[in-house]
Order: sequence, then C-alpha cells, then structure tokens
Amino acid sequence: MKKVFTVLAVISTCFAAKAQIVINEVYGGGGNSGATYKNDFVELYNRGTSTVTLNGAYLQYASSTGTFGSTTNPDSNKLQLPNITLGPGQYYLIQLAAGTGGTVNLPTPDYAPTGTTAPTAPIAVGSSGGKIALTSSITSVNSPTDANVVDFVGWGTGVSAFEGAAAAPATSNTTSVSRTNGIDTNNNGADFTSGNPTPQNSSTLALGTVDFSNDKINLVKFTSVKNEVEFSKDAKVSIYNSLGQMVAEQKVRKDSSMNISSLPAGVYYVNGIVNGEKVSQKILKK
Repeated sequence: MKKVFTVLAVISTCFAAKAQIVINEVYGGGGNSGATYKNDFVELYNRGTSTVTLNGAYLQYASSTGTFGSTTNPDSNKLQLPNITLGPGQYYLIQLAAGTGGTVNLPTPDYAPTGTTAPTAPIAVGSSGGKIALTSSITSVNSPTDANVVDFVGWGTGVSAFEGAAAAPATSNTTSVSRTNGIDTNNNGADFTSGNPTPQNSSTLALGTVDFSNDKINLVKFTSVKNEVEFSKDAKVSIYNSLGQMVAEQKVRKDSSMNISSLPAGVYYVNGIVNGEKVSQKILKK
C-alpha cells in the first residue's frame, strides 16, 4: 500500500522515505483437499531500498463479506507479529493455520505462531477469497485507507474491500495470489495474479544484486537483451536493478518470455528458484 514507515509503531533502522514492507503473497488452501502445502501462509516483502524494522505490527483477516474482529471478540482473526527487520528485497514467511491434508511442509517459516487463542494463534484464511491487512496496531480495520493500515489485500469474487479499482483474483485449494511485478500501485486487481503457491522465507535470495549464475543451471537463455527476457526453466522470477530494488516479478514457464521494454537500459539481476535451487543471473538490457 502507500504507507511510508513513519508511524510510531513502524521504525526504520536505516530510514528511507520509500522503504516499505508489503504483503507479497497470500495462500488460504493449506491442508485442504488437493493441496500440496499443509499450511496457509502470508509472505511479506521489503520493496524499498533500505533496511526496515516493523515493530508492534499485526495481521488481520476477514472473510470476503465479513468485518475485522467481532462484537464478542474484537481480537478474533488477528495475529500479533514479532518485531521484523528486513533488508531491501528480503522476504518474510508467516505460517498460518494447518489443515488435515497436504503433503509438504512450508519452507522454514520466519514466524510460526503457536498460541491457541487470538492474537497469538495462527489464522485460518479462506481458500477462495477474503481480506488481509498488515497493520501497525491491533485496532480493527474498517477500510484499506485506515491510518493503521500498512498494506491491504482483498481477493476473490464478491469481496467487500480491496485497494484500488478491483480485487485480486480468486484463489483455490491449489492457488495463491501474489504480486505480479513487485511494484505496489495500490490496486489489488492490477498488482496481484493467481497461480501456484510459491512461499519464500527471509533466506530466499534476499538481495538481488548477486550473480549466482553457473554452468549447471541457466535460468535465462540470453544475458544480453533488448525488450524481452527469455527463460529456459519453469520458475518464479524476480528482476532487480543495480540498487537492489525489485522492478519486476512473474511466474514463468520454460521457453516463455517477460517483457521488460519499460525498464531503462542497464544491468539487472534475474533471481529464481529452479528445482529447489537458488539461481541469480546478471543480464544487460541494451
């Protein structure tokens, strides 16, 4: 969302006005019929250029047409988060409720709540739609523009609140919603797409300006490009500029391409995970 980390509960250790932590991916089908992963999850991401510390923050969840909290239990479906410090381009994986199905554990979560009641218990997220808010306090959210909202995602058919002109797409037991380009335009419909869940924790290619290319895995077909990057592997890829800012993100297939015509000429780093291995390759856009 648009929030800059200047509110009292959100403190930057290396402050920069554009530093932001956003909700990068939401999955609510964990442990359901047909699911691979056993747990729901929310993935956060620092899309800024400086290290940011998020203190006293909460995740708040409501169903598609529901309200945050309730009259009888104002703290229901709220999760208190530990203090979180993320460098530029770093992810943070929050493990949420488990179902009875699924076959695969999430990558080691950065936070896995173990409480039995709110606000320390893992939230159960709807598999097809709902609303998630990252907030600077436990105060219940009424709209995406509330003062304590750091970021907000509404997704699915008939959801009652979302950022911008449209909600993010609906999900299922086997799909999540995640940012398509790594840039937060405050429009959930434009910023998110649905696809296979791709949970990433804080150790996942945290910084984009490292070249891990090798002879064993070539993620990109050509390292000198003009308007498109062509790929030789299936992966979820993130492209970073030389300052460590993520400028594009997309799930790609072997022999597919990503349009980068809007990016200025220069050096970029293409990060991805291929068969469980981290790969980063440097490219030159002419």
